[in-house]
Amino acid sequence: MAAKKENKSITIPIPSLSMIPSKLKTTQVLVALLIIASFFLGSLWTKVQYLEKNNTSGSNTAGVAGVTSAPQAPVGDTGTVTVSVDDDPVLGDKNAKVTLIDFSDYECPFCKRHFEQTLPELIKKYIDTGKVKMVYRDLPLPFHDPMATTEAIAANCARDQGDDSTYYKYHDEIFKRTTSNGNGLTKENLYTIASDLGLNADTFKSCLDSEKYKEEVQKDLADATKAGATGTPTFFIGKSSRNGQISATKLVGAQPFAQFEALIDKALQ
Repeated sequence: MAAKKENKSITIPIPSLSMIPSKLKTTQVLVALLIIASFFLGSLWTKVQYLEKNNTSGSNTAGVAGVTSAPQAPVGDTGTVTVSVDDDPVLGDKNAKVTLIDFSDYECPFCKRHFEQTLPELIKKYIDTGKVKMVYRDLPLPFHDPMATTEAIAANCARDQGDDSTYYKYHDEIFKRTTSNGNGLTKENLYTIASDLGLNADTFKSCLDSEKYKEEVQKDLADATKAGATGTPTFFIGKSSRNGQISATKLVGAQPFAQFEALIDKALQ
């Protein structure tokens, strides 16, 4: 006797039209179509809910720095906290009265916006005039890695061949060239920037490929967590001190120049 064929699909039994009285055929066809339509609509709704759930959980990925959400256009957030400048690169007069610490991510679109729109005004009014020094510290977010961390290491490798001004030349080129969001540049692009700036290509490649400054970047991450920086960009503004520890006001997000101006002018008093 032939083996019974296994049914591997679920079917909705619909009576043959030839078995249905003619007066009921139209009604039965409509009912069948409604059942099928309901089935597909239900499947579509389930899929939409699943995608929304995954998108939400994807934007809440926890990272080394305790970052739990993707960078949005955050509102201003102020609070006094003690934070260190560490041994990170300084832009401006190292003896300036006020220090501005920028915890940032090279792949963060809001950090790029700050670089393009607000930083030039800060440089013109406060940094170039010797009133403020800026210290850039790394806070690469996990959903922008591995490129965000690689770019942070690359900028430190550039500094290794020169000084703080070399660092900021490389810093500027990253922000000018990246399209942000974790895939704005490639490693080859980082080699190209080094060559364009006249750095020794072999020395730079060796430094970057060996991740020479990865621990330095991780230290910045740890300090960011300690200071309460959970998104990028996060700024700390306060009076400079001899020991590199400043009592600062926190400002979160790509805020307009006026927000910085108010805090800086207060610190300058």
